[in-house]
Amino acid sequence: MKIHIIKYITVAFLFLLAPRFVFSQHRISGTVKNNNGEAIPFASISLKATGEGTKTDTAGTFNLPTNAKGKQLLIVTSVGYKTFKQEVALADSSIYLDIVLQQSDAQSLHEVIISAGSFEASDKAKGASLTAIDAFTVAGSNADVALALRSLPGSQQIGEADGLFVRGGTSDETKQFIDGTLVKNPNYPAVPGLQQYARVNPILFNGILFSTGGYSALYGQAMSSALILESADLPEKSSAYFSVFTANMGAGIQELAKNKKSSYGVTLRYSNQIWYNSIIPQRINYFSGPEYLEGDANFRIKTGKTGMLKFYTNWNTSNVGMHNPDIDSVALRSAYQVKGMNSYNNLSYRDYLNDDWKLDAGLAYSYSRVNTIQTLTGADGQIINLPNSPFNGKNNHRIINNDFAQARVVFTRMYPHNQAIRFGAEHFYSHDHGMSNDNTVALTDNLTAAFAEGDIYLANNLAAKIGVRAEHSSLLSKWIIAPRASLAYRLNDGGQFNFAYGIFYQEPQNDFLYQTTDLHFSSATHYVLNYTKKAHNRFFRIEAYYKQYKDLIKTEPIISNDGKGYARGIELFFRDKKTFKNLDYWISYTYLNTKRDFLDYPDEIQPTFATPHTATIAIKKNFQDINTYVNISYAFATGRPYYNIRYDNITSISRIYDQGTTKNYSVLNLQVAHLMSLFKSWKQKPFSGFSVGVNNLLGTNQLFGYNYSANGDIKMPLTLPARRYYYAGFFMSFGINRTSDILDNNNN
Repeated sequence: MKIHIIKYITVAFLFLLAPRFVFSQHRISGTVKNNNGEAIPFASISLKATGEGTKTDTAGTFNLPTNAKGKQLLIVTSVGYKTFKQEVALADSSIYLDIVLQQSDAQSLHEVIISAGSFEASDKAKGASLTAIDAFTVAGSNADVALALRSLPGSQQIGEADGLFVRGGTSDETKQFIDGTLVKNPNYPAVPGLQQYARVNPILFNGILFSTGGYSALYGQAMSSALILESADLPEKSSAYFSVFTANMGAGIQELAKNKKSSYGVTLRYSNQIWYNSIIPQRINYFSGPEYLEGDANFRIKTGKTGMLKFYTNWNTSNVGMHNPDIDSVALRSAYQVKGMNSYNNLSYRDYLNDDWKLDAGLAYSYSRVNTIQTLTGADGQIINLPNSPFNGKNNHRIINNDFAQARVVFTRMYPHNQAIRFGAEHFYSHDHGMSNDNTVALTDNLTAAFAEGDIYLANNLAAKIGVRAEHSSLLSKWIIAPRASLAYRLNDGGQFNFAYGIFYQEPQNDFLYQTTDLHFSSATHYVLNYTKKAHNRFFRIEAYYKQYKDLIKTEPIISNDGKGYARGIELFFRDKKTFKNLDYWISYTYLNTKRDFLDYPDEIQPTFATPHTATIAIKKNFQDINTYVNISYAFATGRPYYNIRYDNITSISRIYDQGTTKNYSVLNLQVAHLMSLFKSWKQKPFSGFSVGVNNLLGTNQLFGYNYSANGDIKMPLTLPARRYYYAGFFMSFGINRTSDILDNNNN
């Protein structure tokens, strides 16, 4: 069962519900591009008379609601471009504009105009960008950013664990960043064999950048991938909502100041699956929850003409407890319960110091407490302690508290022709303390990093980004130097080749460092080559890559950095928002050849979380006449390997006693949302909607692998908690509603 599927469905309607019938309000929307038809992100759009304004998103689109009437002067500005002015007549409820900015005189010296947003040897050129709407509306993603990104190339279809498994890497090798700062604990505490979902609310983000390799020197401690999230600025207007879904209820407000220079917001959500599980039979016998309580708050303050100060805080608790038959004895049961508490806080500030200098700074602090209890019980539920192996290791109690803090500052010096130098530093503080059975756990690390990179244009159609990152860990007493380099070559037809190289380091996980600190950084060297072309609302990308792993963690015969591995493959991605009216779809394919020798693996073998072939399709259809949206996603993956690996104490080596390949993975998800307007006589009419959906619509029996008994005689399949998951709910919004945004997203 998808234990947390409803968590963000309520918030998703904020993108679907808009004041289409609110009296006296107009809407100016459209796109901002350059002469080559390339989107210009973060361009400023404002009305001169009223001061109302907004910015374009990463796709170059904007939406400016206003109560102004009559003729108004619209002004559009962006660094490196001439100011655009146009008089608009606000007589109708909405105006759509396609705006083209001309490069400033300094930039026009180039024969071929280069846009920093789409032609740059950067993460945005090599990665795949999504908007929050994209993440919300991928069927089966549960409005979870990480799950939505599994529909993009490079990601593996993993149904029994949370996080992103990218290009032969574990989920721990993908890190999430919000406005440059690391999200230490992005998911709820892990539960064996079950996905846990994201804590962070994706509605906060203007842009979602998924870099699957070769990312910027501004980020570190991620060997495989970086998920870079850009938080939204001020909301369009004040709003409120409430919702009731199958196993979730929530409410929230966003209040915009009258001068439109500050805002604050608060939301509260509660989810409990007990009622749903009593109706839909589950494979798992839950004795507690799954239960989640979450709240968040934010404020945003515009400082001066270009400054923005933003604060976000999120706190949550979770409780999941379940009984399973003990795999080593038919007469006994194994109980597992995890209680989690987490607080995440992020303060960021950005400003242009003058025409040439920009400052980005951030502070983050998080606290987490994970209480895990594992017990062996009899049929009567009483705890049983047995002295013999393997039963003597089945009663465990662990409490881990973690304090994590980060401070970060980045300076950008901008030069003519879109060239720039960025440099900065950051410091990470991490402190674990707690207990594991009768043993005390304590671990403290101070990691300091400095970085620099430059954007250099070598010719009219050739650009490079060269960077370096240095890190020092006080716990490991080690220094590392990580070079990064990217090169981009633009063709006359608008296509582009990108090449990236870099070394990416990562500290061992804390579970290994609890046992020994005589370890060092693991690393992965990336080589990436791709070709991209974007035109007429269609995007195509083909990419080849090679990764070489060094110093991976081995657990047998002792914990060490003796592991190694590689990953290589090719990926295809095509997105089309033009061919079919009101329909957006994308197709992705991933070929992966990877092996690694790590943990207790006896040699380099294909890991259990990797499969050679993966393909996904995401379809989003808007039926305008009836205000209904239908989202469909389908994923296919060839089988993954499974092993029974045990350590032989006599020969002092690990051996594979059983192995095989699971059957192919295939899943079809469906979501339908309908919007409506209730209480039409109200002056400020609320807007409402309901959503229904089914995950794994065809009821395919998914098999993710096996758990083995200690002697290997018994193996139990890892499958979904239930063949299908159903959800339905109702939502009502007072204020912001973005139906027109959805229409523009599908039609432009």
